[in-house]
Amino acid sequence: MSFHPTETRMETTLNYPISIILVIIVLIILWKVVNGVWLRPKKMEKLLRRQGFKGNPYKFIVGDVKEIITQTKLALGKPISLEDDHLPRIVCFIHHIIQNYGEQCFAWMGPTPWVIITNAEKIKDVLIKYEDFQKPNHPFTQLLMVGLFGLEGETWVKHRRIINPAFHMDKLKSMFHSIHESCSLMTTSWEEMISKGGSTSAEIDVWPYLESLTGDIISRVAFGSSYEKGIRICELQTEQVNLSIASPQASNYIPGCRFLPTKKNRRVKEICKEIEESLTEIIDLRKKEMEAGASTKDDLLGILLESSMKEIKEHGNEKGKGLTTKEVVDECKIFYLAGSETTSTLIVWALILMSKHQIWQDRARAEVLQLFGKDEIPTFQGLSHLKIVTMILNETLRLYTPAYMLLRKVYKDTKLQDVLIPAGTEILLPLCIIHQDINLWGNDAKEFNPERFAQGISKATKGQPIYFPFSTGPRFCIGQNLSLLEAKLTLAMILQRFSFDVSPTYIHAPHGTLTVRPQHGANLILTKI
Repeated sequence: MSFHPTETRMETTLNYPISIILVIIVLIILWKVVNGVWLRPKKMEKLLRRQGFKGNPYKFIVGDVKEIITQTKLALGKPISLEDDHLPRIVCFIHHIIQNYGEQCFAWMGPTPWVIITNAEKIKDVLIKYEDFQKPNHPFTQLLMVGLFGLEGETWVKHRRIINPAFHMDKLKSMFHSIHESCSLMTTSWEEMISKGGSTSAEIDVWPYLESLTGDIISRVAFGSSYEKGIRICELQTEQVNLSIASPQASNYIPGCRFLPTKKNRRVKEICKEIEESLTEIIDLRKKEMEAGASTKDDLLGILLESSMKEIKEHGNEKGKGLTTKEVVDECKIFYLAGSETTSTLIVWALILMSKHQIWQDRARAEVLQLFGKDEIPTFQGLSHLKIVTMILNETLRLYTPAYMLLRKVYKDTKLQDVLIPAGTEILLPLCIIHQDINLWGNDAKEFNPERFAQGISKATKGQPIYFPFSTGPRFCIGQNLSLLEAKLTLAMILQRFSFDVSPTYIHAPHGTLTVRPQHGANLILTKI
């Protein structure tokens, strides 16, 4: 066996640059990690403090996450009275930070600073300037905030343009019968429960019924003839919401955790797969029917597909026009969030508040009976004349805002009036805190007083930008009119048939998840009238 020093030198010569390249790659990765979890956060903290912002010192990697989880768990373990301020329970950590550091403050979501904006004019600016302040991409919302909710730029503009026709008032009017049918099934089931008890009243936890109601409604108005499959999709999405964000845990905030092979993650993946397969099947079938010349159905899916096909046709099948099947799937997922989750919480808190404040329940019922009588079906046109019910809903939205916090992110250094927000910062807009600010709403800001809306929203707010129940600016909630239509009709039909009071077993525990839910249900005493 011979030894060739020339070959050894050649190998060494070849390996040397490879080693150098590997070392450089490792150093670049290490630099990015160190910069991302320490240098950049500290630099951002310094810039924010220099401008007068206050908050906890940055903690390596975790930031305030441990404290957020600890305080949230403590808050969830303590029910409160209906007379208590519920903000410390819904947004416990944010409320704590504002109390400790004042209105110009920040918190840490891991290595990312959350600048908390409580100035109404600045909130309005953030929501209007949607190109500068975009929606962040969080691990716990990536499965939920799809479609229109999560899009930006020209893609968002295209989707909004195509989807808009589905929520015009004339289209909603055509869905009215389906909404009424769902409401009728629920109220009839309550009447049967009371009759079976051999009395004129019964204790009912109305919350699960309202969840089912709004899921049933969105299944009918979104999927029409595919209603049964729509019900199953809504059930799956409810489970997905509960698994994704209903309980405080570190995996909700740490990138990459959703890919770990845990039991929860496997179930979330199974749900996602079943939802996408079911929706794709419904959409493909509907497309074939429409291409074969079938008339467009007046459900959200049919209107959406018609609008998409119209755009494709107008642009001569130009690439990028209209929506792909995957994009339609994502928009159908959002139908659930827009038409179910937010509406069910609005209705349940309106019922609880009217149960506590009987005088407003009596006034609302008198208005409903005057317009529709006890046995008549409320009409689409008639609902627009429900002034008292509208005042109650506006006040409910103020006190229990469904989208109680909004998040935005800046991807470059951005001016927000008198402050400079460094690139990578997330902007937290605690709308629920603005909605109950005594300095903006008066000394009764935390009390239920629908009378403040007697002359409309602009009078109640004195023209100030302090009321954002459906957001504002170009990205205001597209499902606003559908949600209010559902809420008005449901309340009108309940008021026609029942009086209701808070049950002694009711536990008041507002819980901030995707929306503000009643953590322990909503036990009411319903009496047939």
